Parts: sequence; structure tokens; C-alpha cells
Amino acid sequence: MDPADVAAIADQLGRAPRGIEAVGHRCPCGNPDVVTTRPRLPNGTPFPTTFYLTCPRAASLIGTLEGSGLMKEMQARLGEDPELAAAYTAAHEQYLAFRYSLGEVPEIEGISAGGMPDRVKCLHVLAGHALAAGPGVNPLGDEVLERLGEWWSAGPCVGECAPGDGPQA
Repeated sequence: MDPADVAAIADQLGRAPRGIEAVGHRCPCGNPDVVTTRPRLPNGTPFPTTFYLTCPRAASLIGTLEGSGLMKEMQARLGEDPELAAAYTAAHEQYLAFRYSLGEVPEIEGISAGGMPDRVKCLHVLAGHALAAGPGVNPLGDEVLERLGEWWSAGPCVGECAPGDGPQA
């Protein structure tokens, strides 16, 4: 990991990051906004959250979405829309396959994150997965990102944009 990325992530989190494997996604300003984490933290704790959202601005906005009742609405739609449920299950399977590529941890076998495949329990994780995996992998994560809009448009959440970087128009 680039020391500048680790420093930016620590500034975003307000603490030293743990178990980082790589930068999973970068916001348009160049800062990491998602990290991929190993399935077992350095202290031995199993950690199912492979795609961890680090951008405090995006995290705050997602908290507002969670408070709006969006998770309940999404949960209801999972029970009513078989295509959405199938796509969400496929996202769960992709999530697990990626995590298994980082290592297998028996304590979290079959458990992804965010409530997948049957529940909607954490929009932060779903958005992090959607950013890291790209559009079309996690339908509910994609929806969260659509609702966020351009959270980066005010500039970087920490530090400064690298030369040539900046919010994309």
C-alpha cells in the first residue's frame, strides 16, 4: 500500500486502518473511498466486510439514507421482485468469491455483508461493494450510489486533490 493512501484512509477513518489488502475504489479526486480488507484482521478477528467505505462524506450521506427508511423499502422490494432478489443473490455470491480469493475464514463461511442475500441491513457496505465491483454487480448498492449523487463535488474529503485530479464534470 502506498503510504499516502494509508495516511488518507487514516484521516478519513480518524484511526489507523486495519487489515487493508488494497484500495478497492478511488473517488474522482484520487483519494481512496473504498478499501478491500482481509477476511481476518491482524488480531485474529474474522471480518466479513471485504469492501469498507472510507469516505466520511459518502458515509454521512448514506447514514441519512438509512435514516430515511430506504432499507425497509429495499427489503420489501426484495420480497416482491424475483429479478431483484436474484440479482442481489448473485451480488452476494460475487462478494463471497472475491473474499475467498483473499483467504478463507471458517467462522464467516457463507456470510457476506450488508444483509445479503436475503436482507438489507447496511447501505454503507452495499455502496462500497458497488463502487469496488463496478456498476451492474450489486443492484441495491448501485441504487444507493444513484441516490447519493456527486458526493465528491465539493472537493476531497481529506487532503487535497492530486495535480490533474479533481471532481469530474
